Amino acid sequence: MFPFLFASKLEYQHFPFFIFISRVLFLSSFFLVSQKWKKSKSPNKTLPPGPWRLPFIGNLHQLMSDLPHRSLRNLSKKYGPIMHLRLGNISTIVISSSEMAKEIMKTQDLHFVDRPQILSASIIFYDCTDIAFSSYGDYWRNM
Repeated sequence: MFPFLFASKLEYQHFPFFIFISRVLFLSSFFLVSQKWKKSKSPNKTLPPGPWRLPFIGNLHQLMSDLPHRSLRNLSKKYGPIMHLRLGNISTIVISSSEMAKEIMKTQDLHFVDRPQILSASIIFYDCTDIAFSSYGDYWRNM
């Protein structure tokens, strides 16, 4: 009658593999498109060099030792006096020379005074109006 409506046993044997391959292709293409969209959406920042990082934990695995200051010293020898690290999902700039620290604290201070916005602090401290969590600005200076 209509032979294309009835599948043979051979087609049913390959069907789970087809489902698996289609899911893998869909998830990988979704991941690549989301990464491309995320990069195009973020502003083009010129960050200092830094070590390779892992997803979710960033560079925390490189600082896990009994003496983390030595790990930072070794990283600064490799990447220079100013380097970019990700501690979890927080982007961090590490300064390891006194000249660079003086430049940042004295002449470029307004670019580096703000704090990261933390969701739990925003909920507990009434939208970060506490002195420890509020952003730098007129409100913080008047407190």
